[in-house]
Amino acid sequence: MKNQSVLSGFPPVINLQTHTLVLGSFPGKKSLEIQQYYGFKYNQFWRLMSAVTSENLVALDYAGRLSRLLAHGFGLWDVIDACDRVGSLDSDIRNAKVNDFSLLKQEYPALRRIGFNGKTSAKFAPQFAAVGFDTLLLPSSSPAYAMRSFEEKLVDWLALKD
Repeated sequence: MKNQSVLSGFPPVINLQTHTLVLGSFPGKKSLEIQQYYGFKYNQFWRLMSAVTSENLVALDYAGRLSRLLAHGFGLWDVIDACDRVGSLDSDIRNAKVNDFSLLKQEYPALRRIGFNGKTSAKFAPQFAAVGFDTLLLPSSSPAYAMRSFEEKLVDWLALKD
């Protein structure tokens, strides 16, 4: 068995105008390597959010993507702050340390909805709903979730526009 290593996630991308926070599980290997949310070129996140925002985020550099995402009122974060994992699969995550979400509602009063990118992050939907957030369970943008096509996923992701 390969040695597992302790990995740390990214800080949230959020500001006072953020109305919707998209929560993933934990950055994949390529994302960690290049220090970018959804950095693996086959992950469909940026294509999906391009459709949601009606702006070609894919064509922008990473800083531009984050800036434009925030300008549209969307933020990014993950449910897991740190964990042990070899590779990129959520099923290989061990010893997960969850991010502290306790002050989100207080610190970001415009935040009203949480979109969960995939089943691992969606496990946290009840805790967000319990404190008054609208929650939206989204099909994973990961290329590992190939049971649905991009077009099928997009139907659900477009609900973020509401």
